Amino acid sequence: MSKVLYVHAKGGPPLGHALSRVAARSAVHLLALSALPPTLAATAERRCASVLAPTAQEQHDLVSLIVARAQAVGADAVVTFSEYAVVAVAEACEKLGLAGAGSSCVLARDKRMMRRTWREQGISQPRFRPVACEQDLHDAASALDFPLLLKAAWSAGSTAHQIIRSPREVRAAWERSRAVMAESAQLGYAELHVAGAGADFLVEEIVTGSAEDWFDDPGWGDYVSVEGVVVDGEFRPVCLSGRMPTVAPFTERAGITPALLPQEAQERVVALAREAVDALDLVNCGTHTEIKLGADGRMWVIETAARFGGAMTIPQIEEVFGLDLIGMLVDHLLGRPVLWPTRARTPQEARGAAGSLVVLAVDGAGEPWPDRRVWDFPAVARAVPLGDGSRLSVVAENSLPDGDTVPVYDPAAGANTMAALCLLSAADPQTVLADFRTLVDALPHVLPAAVPEKDPS
Repeated sequence: MSKVLYVHAKGGPPLGHALSRVAARSAVHLLALSALPPTLAATAERRCASVLAPTAQEQHDLVSLIVARAQAVGADAVVTFSEYAVVAVAEACEKLGLAGAGSSCVLARDKRMMRRTWREQGISQPRFRPVACEQDLHDAASALDFPLLLKAAWSAGSTAHQIIRSPREVRAAWERSRAVMAESAQLGYAELHVAGAGADFLVEEIVTGSAEDWFDDPGWGDYVSVEGVVVDGEFRPVCLSGRMPTVAPFTERAGITPALLPQEAQERVVALAREAVDALDLVNCGTHTEIKLGADGRMWVIETAARFGGAMTIPQIEEVFGLDLIGMLVDHLLGRPVLWPTRARTPQEARGAAGSLVVLAVDGAGEPWPDRRVWDFPAVARAVPLGDGSRLSVVAENSLPDGDTVPVYDPAAGANTMAALCLLSAADPQTVLADFRTLVDALPHVLPAAVPEKDPS
């Protein structure tokens, strides 16, 4: 039987979903660089041939650790679905002579290198500058047009994003972004292989989106992601996912599959994604490419990742289009024949629609809830009216336990302050959008009020 070393870390598709798909194709040996979700620890022990949780000291030379573990278990393939481990796994696969993302994988991880590569090839993107210190940020602010977006070069989930509207805000934005990256590292949301990555930043001009120029229906956000895969160096687009408008500064609230773009518009978006992915010289990996949509047909590539989309993007694709992308990639890495899509699937080919909602303590306008609330999914399921045939569930491993207080939303921390992740299945994308708007409006009313903490004095 084939053997796969699965390198688990924070982020990516839910571990329970991904692990079950890998285990259906091979014997699985799990290398857990992050603690397993409590709800999945027993499941992982049953499904895996072995589970190893190395110490922090053992992770110091991560590539060597992965290589040694792969050799010890006789792995025929090594996989990860975490943004924070893709570079280490790609390098390990190179050393092992196994199929992987390739030596250029870092170009899809370090946003500075990614943007330089695209600039050299004339690919449409926002103007930017790399930033290594506060003076770099001041210099960039003098050269670029406000408003600007400061972001960490190795972050994910909109962590450490800061909008800068004038030179007076530069110092505070720099200090806050650096502090958030340090806090994220303590939570396990940080690059695992490249030393000092948390100190690398870039700043870019904020381009103006225009969802109404692209979508026939209201309620969509002004960017989409092209989900795909690179197979032996060839980009294969799978489908497009749409969004609700983000929460300030740019935190994702919800992803919806499929994106309800007209056919011609979808083809233009996929063509730009192909240019962006091809420029990075990836070999074998999932891809997730975000594209901003502007007025008069303008587009800008925001970023590409050498892994599948996070949250529930992959389960949504499987439900809507019947494509088990994780299982297909594992089969390919093991040398088995796989029938990959030759073009991106369209909304007309979808079996209904699915979306994932990140529960944040902000209302539909992005304003903070007036008081603290306790997460209670049964209360939500009972009280919130959804469309006919809609089905709502909670992703337990990515959510607080019922009874925990919902965190206050921190714009700089982004998704780090989420309370829960919910999955919705519905008849069509319009219903998903409508149900999500209903949920967002209802949450601060149907969730139980938190009991104020007593003053110790």
